[in-house]
Amino acid sequence: MTELAAVIDISAELQMVDRAVLERFESRSVLLNAASQYLLRSGGKRMRASLTLLAARLLSAGGKQPDLGRMLNIATAIEMIHAASLVHDDLVDDADVRRGRPTVHNKWGGNVALMVGDYLFALAAEQMAAASDPRIIKSFARGVVRICEAELSPVTDVVPLECALDQYFAKIGGKTAALFECAAESGMIVGGGDDEQVMVARQFGYEIGLAFQIIDDILDFTGDEHTLGKPAGHDLQEGTITLPVIYAVEMGAGDIVREAAQAIEPGPELVAAAVAEVRRICATKRAFTEAERLVHAAIERLSIFPDSPAKDGLVELAELVLRRKM
Repeated sequence: MTELAAVIDISAELQMVDRAVLERFESRSVLLNAASQYLLRSGGKRMRASLTLLAARLLSAGGKQPDLGRMLNIATAIEMIHAASLVHDDLVDDADVRRGRPTVHNKWGGNVALMVGDYLFALAAEQMAAASDPRIIKSFARGVVRICEAELSPVTDVVPLECALDQYFAKIGGKTAALFECAAESGMIVGGGDDEQVMVARQFGYEIGLAFQIIDDILDFTGDEHTLGKPAGHDLQEGTITLPVIYAVEMGAGDIVREAAQAIEPGPELVAAAVAEVRRICATKRAFTEAERLVHAAIERLSIFPDSPAKDGLVELAELVLRRKM
């Protein structure tokens, strides 16, 4: 999060979150420890933890100072839930790589991956229980429920457009945006926000989370294997219908895109042709415009808060979503 450091330096606190996450592994199972630490040492920008730390400080300009221990506790729980969801997501999708490295189930097997995910969820539950605020516990629980529901709610077709978009946004709203929402909401609660301020923080996090996933889906078509850690069109190869695909069909792309989206196991030649068609028709640009709209709407919501380095940091974080490279 070096780009955020120019606005407000939270790097030391993010390092404390990293250490806290790793220190939580005290299982008697050597295998659980090895697999969990392998996952958590594989990288990541800690955007959700950053969202919590910044949201908690939004009211500091008015004299409300959040408790550092509570902030770190929530940020740690957020990162544990995120890690757990990645393990289960990769297992359900049977993904071979994550950030350029073999996934946990690819390295140790499905049974180990299932237990690692459950283990991390349990650790996160223990961590969030220390929040001593039922609103935070409820927010975390709601987020996990939505993540699980979304995992089993695929986008089933690309037409009609309205139905496809409803399915897509419901999917990413649970899969990704729910945890961003939880991070911002919990941070604002720790920061002493009232009901309206908590609601605005929640909406900010949700919209940033939607934009984050849209950019991720765009990169699956515009990035290269070295940058992404997986080949272009990987989502399409795995049968995942995303916004660029939906828009490409609506914009009049050839039957090749719909054929690839509906195929049970599309071959590499079919996927490559579909990727080329999505790029040719500029469906990724249209998807990027939607991500921009969400980011701008989220930033506008922050207008109710006083100017502060934390507010500037949240604006920078939101804009950073649009500048993602991987």
